[in-house]
Amino acid sequence: MDHFIAEIEGYASVFNIADLNGDVVAPGTFARSLKKKPKPAMLYSHAAEAPIGRWTLLREDTYGLFVKGELILSSPRAREVHALLEGGALNGLSIGYQTLRASRTKTGRRILEADLWEVSIVTFPMAREARVMRVGPARPEFDPAAVAKIFKEPVRVSPSLAAQETRTSRARRRADHASAAFAAGRAPAPLSPTEGAGARLFAQTLNAAARKLSHQGV
Repeated sequence: MDHFIAEIEGYASVFNIADLNGDVVAPGTFARSLKKKPKPAMLYSHAAEAPIGRWTLLREDTYGLFVKGELILSSPRAREVHALLEGGALNGLSIGYQTLRASRTKTGRRILEADLWEVSIVTFPMAREARVMRVGPARPEFDPAAVAKIFKEPVRVSPSLAAQETRTSRARRRADHASAAFAAGRAPAPLSPTEGAGARLFAQTLNAAARKLSHQGV
């Protein structure tokens, strides 16, 4: 059975803008946490019992904490969330974390370091600017288009191996061709320089393509 996913991306937190509690997140707040836990949980409304997918990329930039992930649509709740995101009825993001360092401000706190536990899709984000900014369509997790693209690209094969395989395969073809000719009672005709494919060279090319697929996580 095919497993379907849908990509989403947006900002889970924004820097230097007060949230509804008056708290401000400083740049660098999540840097140490992301080194220890680069992919925290993806939840719905901070419910630990309701994971709906996986975050595949989190990074801080000048605006805030950028996140990219995949809803796993074999989950009924994830399918519902995807439908609501696509319909524009839901687009909030919110973080679950433990504050490690902070300073007091007139409106609340300036958070300097936090241990990030999870990022949730929510109806009402505490930071109004923390939103899902792109929702992808449902697609098979094993994407045939991505595989086809890999095989359209040139695959690098060792020139020395290619030359060795060409010599070996031509010698084998020459022997087989001569044996067949002598068995038929005639002299063997010369072989075309381009005749034959080189089965082992072809196999190596396929192996190289397979390594590219594995490297790209397709």
